[in-house]
Amino acid sequence: MAAFSGLTLTRGASNLAVRERKMIVVISAIVLGGGIWSMHFVAMLGLQLPILFFYDGLYTLISALFAILLVGAALLVLHFRQRTRPTLIAAGILVGMGIAGMHYIGMLGMEICRPVFGASGIAVSFVAAMVLSVMAIWLAYGARANSNILLGTVFFGLSVFAVHFIAMWGTGFVANESSQAVGPALSNEILAMGVTIAAFVISGSFLLAGVSFVDPNPAPAEQPAQAAKAERPTQPSEPAEDAPASDVPEVTAQVAPTLPYEKEGRTWFIDLGKVAAVRAEGHYTIIYSNQEKLFCPWSISEVENRMGTAGLLRTHRSYLINPTFVSEFQRTKDTGACFFATVESLTKVPVSRSRLSEVKLALGV
Repeated sequence: MAAFSGLTLTRGASNLAVRERKMIVVISAIVLGGGIWSMHFVAMLGLQLPILFFYDGLYTLISALFAILLVGAALLVLHFRQRTRPTLIAAGILVGMGIAGMHYIGMLGMEICRPVFGASGIAVSFVAAMVLSVMAIWLAYGARANSNILLGTVFFGLSVFAVHFIAMWGTGFVANESSQAVGPALSNEILAMGVTIAAFVISGSFLLAGVSFVDPNPAPAEQPAQAAKAERPTQPSEPAEDAPASDVPEVTAQVAPTLPYEKEGRTWFIDLGKVAAVRAEGHYTIIYSNQEKLFCPWSISEVENRMGTAGLLRTHRSYLINPTFVSEFQRTKDTGACFFATVESLTKVPVSRSRLSEVKLALGV
């Protein structure tokens, strides 16, 4: 749940203003790091040993903050740097180090019963953490479609789960009557209350992330196609110099339909004729125009409701295209793909089975 929430909340964050982007990174880091911490201590609540033990409150707190900090650093790399193969791998390694490091810091907080770590267990757990985390980040950020988010969620959860039990497999315990705790003592009962609160926060974020995951809120159908330009004044045409003003009819300039996009903290507008495609990104959209990818604050449903009659064609649940930019159409079994040779920011757009006939008709094939 934490993995799904954190990876979903960050979708579209790279196109937000810096301040909003930082806030999303902070929230997602807390959710993901809190999920790592919660999974570890839920499992530790099930640990049965022949002697009593408790946890040092300071080490327990440090373990949670360490996971949040490392995951936050990975998200900063992903959302404030260009996503290339090295940055994806670096982000995955940071997440893996956060998972494994959180485990061992949390274990060091055990008092009266002291953990003894084996070198092989440490090595295997760190390698497993980094490999599985790199795969999670690679899948979730290679593309930001729903399927990628879900696959990244699976591998992130698998990484946290596997690391914990691999590390426990390589850990022994010895009695240590003298306590060297530097923070307040946390019993299993107190720890269970903390884990319950963390689980509540994670569950709440899961609901918030999931409510718009499948189908973002559609815009009201009655909104006109040119609502974005509704308050822009029109300019009358200039009369000829030698013609009486009363004889010249007033002509209202035609305002071309436009889409809003946000850049550098300001809202701009782009003519629909320059838009090659629009892709859903959570409850926002990405506009493809030649070399640029622009962040649009409208959902895909809102774009379709406002601009569907102005030339955009729905090819997939996540895509609207401008047929005039399509350079090639390819059919593959019951689906298809539209290619855009003149659009540098976009290679192709999938055509779903349910939209295939409509798209072929619009393209004349």
